[in-house]
Amino acid sequence: MNQAEAIDALLPQTQCTRCGYDGCRPYAEAVARGAADINQCPPGGVAVIAQLAALLGRAPLPLNPANGLEAPPQVARIDEQACIGCAKCLPPCPVDAIIGARKHMHTVLEDACTGCELCIAPCPVDCITLVPRAAQSPAPGPAVNRARYAAHTARLARRSEERSALLAARKLLAGASRPPGH
Repeated sequence: MNQAEAIDALLPQTQCTRCGYDGCRPYAEAVARGAADINQCPPGGVAVIAQLAALLGRAPLPLNPANGLEAPPQVARIDEQACIGCAKCLPPCPVDAIIGARKHMHTVLEDACTGCELCIAPCPVDCITLVPRAAQSPAPGPAVNRARYAAHTARLARRSEERSALLAARKLLAGASRPPGH
C-alpha cells in the first residue's frame, strides 16, 4: 500500500469536498505529495488528524476552520411538502443517498447519507437541511461510503459513455440521411 492509499484508508470517505479537493482520494494524494496539510477534513476531525499525524510522523494540527468545523454526525433531510421534484440534488450526492424522480418528491436514505452537504446548494427551493443523525442510525463507515462512491462514479461514467455513443450514432445517422453534396 502506497502512502496515498494509507492516508485514504484513514479518511471517512464522505466525499464532501470541504477539504478543498474533489473527494477523499484526491485529498489523500495531495497530503502524500505535501501539497495539503493533514488538518483539512472536518468529518474526520481531531481523530483523523491524529491518525494522519501518527502515520506521517508529523505533529497533530488543529482542524483548519477554513475547511469547516467538526460536528456530530448529521444527515440531510428533505421537506417533502416543499420538494418540487427538480432532481437537482441527485447528481451531487456522492453516495446516491437521495431517491426520487423528476416532478416527484425526493427523500434521503438516512442509512446511506454521509452528511456531506453537497445536496443543499443546488436545491432551488431550500427544502434540504442537515439534522443530527439519530442515535439508532449510525453513520455509514468508510468502507460502505467508499463502495457507494465507487458505484456512483461508475454509474455516472457509464451514463456519460452511453450518452456519447448515442450522440455519435445520431450524428452518423444524420450524415447518412443527407443527400450527396449537402
